[in-house]
Amino acid sequence: MAELAARKQPATGRERLPSGGSEFLALLAGLLRRPRRGERRLPVIWLVRAGGAPDLIGLLHRLLGRGQRRRIPHAVLDVSALPATSAAEGDLAAVLREVYRHLSLEAFGGERLRFRHYPLADWLLHQSSAEEVDAGDRRRTLARRLRDRRGRPAVADTAAGVPSGGEDAVTTAYQFAFWLVRRAIPSIVFRVAVSGRVPLFGRHYRWFMRQQYLAPRQSVTFLGFAERLAAGWRDNEQPDQVHKLLVHAFLEDLRQAYRRRIWRPGEWRRTAYPVLLLDRVTPGDAGHTLARLINDVRNETGRNDPLLVVVSGSAAPPELPDPHPLVDADEAYAEWADVLPETRRLRRPGAWLLVLLVGDPSVTGAEPRGGAHAFTPPSPPWWSRRFLPAALCLLLVGSGAVWADRRWSLDCHPVASLEAAVSVRLIGGECVGYSDSAAHVFNRDPGQDRLRSIQRWIFAQNVAARQVWERSDRRRPFLTLVYLGTLTGNRTRADEESYVSEREELEGMATAQYALLQESAGADGAALLRTVVANGGRQMRHAGPAVAMLAELARKDPTVLGVVGLVDSRTSTALALRELNRIGLPALAPTLSADDMDANSDLYLQMSAPNRDQVVLMAEYARQVLRVDEARVYYTTGENSSLTEDLYVSTLVDGLRRRFGDRLDRVDEWRTGQRLTDECGYPGMLIFAGRWS
Repeated sequence: MAELAARKQPATGRERLPSGGSEFLALLAGLLRRPRRGERRLPVIWLVRAGGAPDLIGLLHRLLGRGQRRRIPHAVLDVSALPATSAAEGDLAAVLREVYRHLSLEAFGGERLRFRHYPLADWLLHQSSAEEVDAGDRRRTLARRLRDRRGRPAVADTAAGVPSGGEDAVTTAYQFAFWLVRRAIPSIVFRVAVSGRVPLFGRHYRWFMRQQYLAPRQSVTFLGFAERLAAGWRDNEQPDQVHKLLVHAFLEDLRQAYRRRIWRPGEWRRTAYPVLLLDRVTPGDAGHTLARLINDVRNETGRNDPLLVVVSGSAAPPELPDPHPLVDADEAYAEWADVLPETRRLRRPGAWLLVLLVGDPSVTGAEPRGGAHAFTPPSPPWWSRRFLPAALCLLLVGSGAVWADRRWSLDCHPVASLEAAVSVRLIGGECVGYSDSAAHVFNRDPGQDRLRSIQRWIFAQNVAARQVWERSDRRRPFLTLVYLGTLTGNRTRADEESYVSEREELEGMATAQYALLQESAGADGAALLRTVVANGGRQMRHAGPAVAMLAELARKDPTVLGVVGLVDSRTSTALALRELNRIGLPALAPTLSADDMDANSDLYLQMSAPNRDQVVLMAEYARQVLRVDEARVYYTTGENSSLTEDLYVSTLVDGLRRRFGDRLDRVDEWRTGQRLTDECGYPGMLIFAGRWS
């Protein structure tokens, strides 16, 4: 008997993939994931391996077997290792028996797959009529075997199993009860079950009489149908029909195992479909026969099943001789899914087949070597898990977890530290607040390494500044400045650095902090600087909550001197300035330039010239240098923003309108992708009065 192929390749994390291999693995991962609602139609994937092509079946075997707690139910069979037999049905039975044996094991970290129809069908096919019995005794013999298979064998000792005379009343009653329990009642229950006439009894027997193969209605009862299946008694039956019955029974067990019933939470824990991997299959052998029969059973019964079959061989099946390249696996699957309703209605022999060509990497090119992730089943619904009773008892803890999840996330959860001044909160998907230590570094997005690096540098110097201050017996002035800017929220590629202005401003503060640290320890007048990094969110939308947290910091820490940054001239920034003025914190803005920002705070210092002065410079440049009178203005306010919210753009555009007056013949908002070819040859001045977009 063939064993499941244990692959000899080492379980390495770096796999050699042919061209299209990663897309194929992604397609399989998607197919194996069971939808939350409804079911997915699964193809029979036939991989045609060219000479020198990698062993994808071995790779899939390793990926399916790497799960630690829960794994996808799977079976791998090397068809070429099957012992040679003279009859084709022997090979098919061997394949199915091996697949059943491994899929029914409780070895995948979840509830085992239970089979009821296939084992009975296979058992019937192996019952022999070699015993010398009369034709009238055949059914009684088969019935006895079925009854013994259903439960414990009947007691052979008649004297111990039936009542007899010459005993006292107690012994007679005991023997009678024993006979009822061991012989009479099981026999009655068995007869009721195989009759198929009583609901809730013998459903799997009833299924055999209602399925379509071997014309079961001609046998009237299940025992008559079972008699036709036994070895030596089925000579007049069509072998192909017998094979289809076996496959149909096998698939029916999988269908029932993957039912979803509200009163059976365990069935909802099956979140991934089982996989059958057949290796070294050639057209006409048992592996090809099984794939063909699965196709035919699905077509003829009109029922789907949850089994994903992947076949690998050196030749394409005759049903679909022209394979798709592996690199086109996604398109091939989409095409297959589109035509499946029509092909299965027409009962095409290759309706469920999806044939892909695995090329030689040396010819077609190999993908970069990389780690192939293990196929693991998704987590089951929470209400179907075994720990639900305990979870209900811990409702209070669960409520606290929900609250914490809303307040923090994996990117917004500081490490607990008694010396760190950290206060962060998750607002609109962004981590808003402040930090003075490596217990929390803002922005975990890919590509922003330099932003994180400068924060860690500042936090390390904060530790050094406090140590120097402690060694001076706290004689030296110790001051705290808060940098408040936009440190999260920009959408960028993994290889693209964002927050360049903010990073450069932080570098300037780190340089000043470093210079103060280099002062002589004996220079009592030299101040030490601690820098607190604060995030107001994208476009400073959450500057208000950030300032509220900083207000609490200022109340607890008298060394907080003021706030630097603020980045964007927006209504949220103006409100933040008013709050800083209320709590008495000065604000220094290197980049704000909107008009009248100083009206929001008496403690505000703006380093850049206001927009009204910049408008004067632009007007004079147009008149004196370009010597033009007309001008056109294009502006942007950034994503999900408006002129009302963006004070920088609105005050700049209003200033241009006032300054140029009638000479300004167009003021338009520029849209992403908009072409400005109409402006070619324009004799006036073109002005961009907006933000980066």
